[in-house]
Amino acid sequence: MSLSRLIGGFVRSHWRAYAAAGVMLAGVAVIAIWIPRKIGSMVDGLAANRLSGDELLTGVAALLLVGLLNYGLRVAWRIRLYSAAYQLGVELRTRFYRRLSRQGPAFYQKQRTGDLMALATNDIDAIEMAAGEAALAGFDGTLTLVLVLAMMLLGVDWRLALVSLLPFPIMAYAFWRISTNIHTASADALKRFSSLNEHVQETLSGVRTLRTLGLEQRSSKRFSELAGDAAQANLNAQRWEAAYEPAFGLTLSAAAVLSLGYGGYLVWTNELSIGALTSFSMYLGLLIWPMFAAGWVMSLIERGRAAWARLQPMLDEPLSIDDHGTLATLQPGELVLRDVSVSYPGQTALALSGLSLTVQPGQTIGLVGPTGAGKSTLLRVLLRQLTPQQGEVRWGGHALEEYKLAALRDAISWVPQESFLFSASIAENIALARPEASRQEVEHAADLAAIHDDILLFPQAYETEVGERGITLSGGQRQRVAIARALLSDNELLLLDDALSAVDTGTETRILEHLEELRRAHPGRSAIIASHRLSAVVDADHIVVLRDGRISEAGTHEELLALNGWYASQWRYQQLEASLDAA
Repeated sequence: MSLSRLIGGFVRSHWRAYAAAGVMLAGVAVIAIWIPRKIGSMVDGLAANRLSGDELLTGVAALLLVGLLNYGLRVAWRIRLYSAAYQLGVELRTRFYRRLSRQGPAFYQKQRTGDLMALATNDIDAIEMAAGEAALAGFDGTLTLVLVLAMMLLGVDWRLALVSLLPFPIMAYAFWRISTNIHTASADALKRFSSLNEHVQETLSGVRTLRTLGLEQRSSKRFSELAGDAAQANLNAQRWEAAYEPAFGLTLSAAAVLSLGYGGYLVWTNELSIGALTSFSMYLGLLIWPMFAAGWVMSLIERGRAAWARLQPMLDEPLSIDDHGTLATLQPGELVLRDVSVSYPGQTALALSGLSLTVQPGQTIGLVGPTGAGKSTLLRVLLRQLTPQQGEVRWGGHALEEYKLAALRDAISWVPQESFLFSASIAENIALARPEASRQEVEHAADLAAIHDDILLFPQAYETEVGERGITLSGGQRQRVAIARALLSDNELLLLDDALSAVDTGTETRILEHLEELRRAHPGRSAIIASHRLSAVVDADHIVVLRDGRISEAGTHEELLALNGWYASQWRYQQLEASLDAA
């Protein structure tokens, strides 16, 4: 879809606002045409000594009243227009955000956060300006141009009009060359802004790392370079935009010289009155706005085209996770993975290979193994963040693909390795999935996650703002708040992806005991606990050891110790490490 089709569709859907603004603009144009005509008539009357004092005062009063009306119409059309044009920005940002929220990890592996932020702000602003300022300025300028030319050709003298318009084809060629260069410069400026935005986003996200490594000066230098590049790119675009005014200025100057020279000759030969020449000169002055509007509109359109060329591919990007399921409610039953093999996008090596696993309702599964064994990958398959290249995953007798993504995610509570908290209060972060939850329910979930006592130590308790990404909390506190959030959701399946790594063993034991109590209170609720710390899965109903994406061992804690394999060896090592730490 081209930018013109996008704006055309928007105008059609908001035709009332644009029609009202157009009518008011037509009134402004008619008034602009009437004023020179009226002044020319008054000049001829004064020159012929046939205009009385009362008629002169009446004429001046009429000009003042019409001027006030013109002012009111100009204010009104801008208010009416921009209230509609800003709506396009709202619609595009909403559409863009919805698209981003439905994309999976594969999409974000290819995109930069700063670039996406620039698209949502700077680029959509440019499109919004093309739909608002450019559309109506183009309409106003075109209407004024047509009416002025009509009055010059038909209302004054067609010969004088044709002579005055001789320089205009040269200006049209200059405008075409300038607009072509503006498109190229604007596209470069938008890209430079995205790079600057990306650097700022990364710097703020990793500011602690930069300080720790002493990289502040290097980051600042890089920022200065990117800011300079962005400024230079915008300056290049502005230089070409600045070329519009000299182009139409020289054109109008040449037209004024031709009109005064030839118009003076017509007055000398009595083929044109002084009042008519005065009106013609004022009409020629009115051409300043259409010429300025032409340059302004071309500039905005080219900026909008460059922005739309960047935004449209993102809006049309196919969803990396297929969401064509029809089942809106999860069917209770066992969760079965059968011969599942999966690799990450752009990689040929399998992260999981031929994996089969069954999770019964109410069962707790422990998932352990060395780093890179595939524990997190397995959980991402269940979340449908990754799609298996081979095998299938079924839940309640239906393939995961048969469920709508919303239904599937409403049935799963997930605590990832890196717990993310929003810039809100602790209570709001815990109640994120259930905003309607009572304070008692929030506190109960916090107690289950062994964070309630810590929260009460804060000056504002549950109303304490956690800061961006939960920066005011420790790693263990962030993990426990995230666990409380998951427990408050009360879903059929709980996934803990090494979510206890930042807490001490005593706190870990309390949380696991609470999870066991919760499971007994909700017999149909299942849990899969992935952990490097084997003590987190000791009481699991079934423990699976993953190595290189395959199940190498499986059984209860006692059965795995009896096998004397990787699990038993790792258990002895961790027990020895714990005893040394205790000593």
